[in-house]
Amino acid sequence: MNDIEKLRHLLEHWAEHNSEHADTYAEWSKKAEALDKPELAGILKEIAYETMKINKLLEKAKGMA
Repeated sequence: MNDIEKLRHLLEHWAEHNSEHADTYAEWSKKAEALDKPELAGILKEIAYETMKINKLLEKAKGMA
């Protein structure tokens, strides 16, 4: 596997792993809401959103690799 193939593979892996993290943040946001921690829940929702924005950049990078 040459470096560009490896990079494509890594970008795919990072995007997948990142999505898993975003799902976890969203899940814990719901739990924080249930624990009457709305401010914390909001921050976790924002983290999930920003994480998915990173995925858009990873997808863009994959298209360039």
